[in-house]
Amino acid sequence: MAKHNIILTRPGKTLKGTVQLTGSKSECNRALMIQALSKGKVKVENISDAADTVTLQKVLSQKSAVGSPELATIVDGINEDAIIEDSGLQAEDSRVINIGPAGTAMRFLTAFLPLQDATVTLTGSERMQQRPIGVLVDAVRKLGAEIEYVNNEGYPPIKIHSGFKQQANRISIKGDISSQYITALLLIASTLPQGLTLEIEGELTSRPYVEMTLAMLKQAGIQHTWQGNVISIAHQEFAETSLYTEPDWSAASYWYAIAALSGEAELFLPGLTPYSMQGDSVITEIMANFGITSQFKDGGVYLTKEVKPIFRKIFDMKECPDLAQTVIVVCAALGHEATFTGLETLKIKETDRVLALQTELAKIGVKLTEKGQVYKLDCSEKHIPENVFINTYDDHRMAMAFAPLASVIPQLEIEDADVVEKSYPAFWDDLKSVGFNASPAL
Repeated sequence: MAKHNIILTRPGKTLKGTVQLTGSKSECNRALMIQALSKGKVKVENISDAADTVTLQKVLSQKSAVGSPELATIVDGINEDAIIEDSGLQAEDSRVINIGPAGTAMRFLTAFLPLQDATVTLTGSERMQQRPIGVLVDAVRKLGAEIEYVNNEGYPPIKIHSGFKQQANRISIKGDISSQYITALLLIASTLPQGLTLEIEGELTSRPYVEMTLAMLKQAGIQHTWQGNVISIAHQEFAETSLYTEPDWSAASYWYAIAALSGEAELFLPGLTPYSMQGDSVITEIMANFGITSQFKDGGVYLTKEVKPIFRKIFDMKECPDLAQTVIVVCAALGHEATFTGLETLKIKETDRVLALQTELAKIGVKLTEKGQVYKLDCSEKHIPENVFINTYDDHRMAMAFAPLASVIPQLEIEDADVVEKSYPAFWDDLKSVGFNASPAL
């Protein structure tokens, strides 16, 4: 697929208007898995149009993915029909599911597909095949799944065999690698004949995402206990209910960043509440340090800007790593030499986000230095060029985290504008609706 760059400029410094955000990708992906596991008892409302969610929904709705004799491949994962394709991975007894760059789908399906009566090869994009999956595969194997690696040990593609029989009801898993591994196991726990007790080893990264999973399961009738580092879910039936997906707080974070780099801001984001299950709603507290006030009323949140000194020097992103790029870029743009912790998981995301940040921030003279697990911004040589080209590394959050720089850089060129489809397809159109100019690069 050809990459299309975009030129971004911002004629004014005032942010004013209303932006309707898509449904939360994190919530919606969990809701779709719950719907599939409940065999239709649970309905999902306000489904996100994020490409990752489109991919997962398509896989779960394709009978060929979980039991039909035809070979099916989900190609690229974005608004494509399932087709038969010679992927080089297929075997006579295996369906091949290609989820493209959808990391959440890879993790969730790794736990879900062994429970289906089918032999399936699960693969993804080139980058997806570089992202580790071994910790989750080991856990699912202990439960009774037969899974083998097609190419490299510990990485997709994986071949998942039919004939799952539960062999254990208590397993341990590291908590500091990916909360999605833990969520994948919790989602299937109630459907296991013996249920599941999950012992989390070490510190739990992105705890709010695990809490979101358990809260949504509870809405669907699945009870749990969580004592210390042990979560237990007994075998039980789902209740008939509907899960409503609220707007995406991760998407909202980019508007907070734009507000922080604006002279004035009066922006309304409908549908967001102060009682969200999404951990990224903490952006309201983080951006308060930059003069952004969040007022919840009229069924949403109003953002306003007040010019104030920035005093906070240390930001711990352990529980909200998807906000890290956004906050770091804002600090860099403002010349605020902050320190960041909790960035360990960024290196195994869509790209090595730490290295990507270091590379792109250098284009405005800002250094992000790493010492152990502490990262510091050095803005002593910061400068604002007339033109800056931002590489996105096939990472949607790189594109959207750096887009607010158009507020301070006269002309910003963003590589591969379509990459935002992964989580926020309307991003560029929404920018244009509040006065940004976004045009294709020639």
